[in-house]
Amino acid sequence: MTPPTAQDGARERAAWLRVFHDAHDQARTLVCFPHAGGTAGQYFPLSAALGPDVRVLAVQYPGRQDRCAEPAFEDVSLLADEIARLLAEPQPASLPVLFGHSLGALVAFETAARLEHRYGAAPAGLIVSGMQAPYRRTPTRLSGDGEEAALEALLRLGGTDPAVTGHPELRAMILPALRSDFRAAAAYRPGSCPSLLSCPVTAWTGRDDELTPGDVHAWAEHTTAAFHARDFAGGHFYLNGFPPLIVEAVRTAVTRTTGATGQARTRTDV
Repeated sequence: MTPPTAQDGARERAAWLRVFHDAHDQARTLVCFPHAGGTAGQYFPLSAALGPDVRVLAVQYPGRQDRCAEPAFEDVSLLADEIARLLAEPQPASLPVLFGHSLGALVAFETAARLEHRYGAAPAGLIVSGMQAPYRRTPTRLSGDGEEAALEALLRLGGTDPAVTGHPELRAMILPALRSDFRAAAAYRPGSCPSLLSCPVTAWTGRDDELTPGDVHAWAEHTTAAFHARDFAGGHFYLNGFPPLIVEAVRTAVTRTTGATGQARTRTDV
C-alpha cells in the first residue's frame, strides 16, 4: 500500500476544515462545529464578521453537500476521533478555541477531550451552545427512526426553512445526513475519553429553548478552569445568521479564552 503523501493530508484537511476568509498571521483560531443536519457554510457569516483577527475553520461533516457521496457518521466519538487527529497533526502554532452548537457542542466537547488527553494539545477554550452538559442530557427521541421524523424535529426547533418540506430535491439532499446526525445524538454517551478539561468553558443557550439553567451550568463540571454562562433572546437557533450581538459574544469569548489555559478556576455568569 502506498503511504499517504503530504498532498493527501492537505486534501483530507481541506475536505473536513473549510476556510472562507483570509486572516493575518497572528490571528486566533476558532473551529466551528455544525448542528444536526448542518453544514460548514452556516459559519460563513461568522467568519466574515470575525476576520481577519480570528481565523474560522468550519467543520464539514461527511454525508452532506460536496461530501454527500461519503457515509455520514452515526457515532459522535468516531467523528471526534477524526477531527481531533486533523487538528493535532501537525501540532498547530497556536491552540484553537472550539465552538459547537447543539449536536456540534457534543462533537466539539469530545474533540477537545481528545486533543487534551490523547494528543497533549488542550484547546485554548471551548464554547458550547444549545446543548445539555454531557452527563445531564436526555437524548432526543424521535417519533420514528426515519428521515421524516428527523426533519420534523429540526423544523420544530426552527433549524431549517419550512419551504424545504415542499422541495423534493432539497429534501433528498439533507434528509440522509440529518437522520444519521440524529441517530448519533441519540446514541451518544460520554466516557469514551476522559472528560475533564483544563481549558475555560463557555456555555450559551436561547432563553426560549427547552434547556434548564441546570443543564447549562452543569458544563462547569467539565473544566478545572474558568466557566462562563450566558443566555440570549430566542429559541434553540437563537444564533441563526450570526447577528451582531452574537458575533461580539463570540469575539469576546475567543479573546477571553485564548491563552487562558491553566487559570485558577472561577465561575462567572455574564
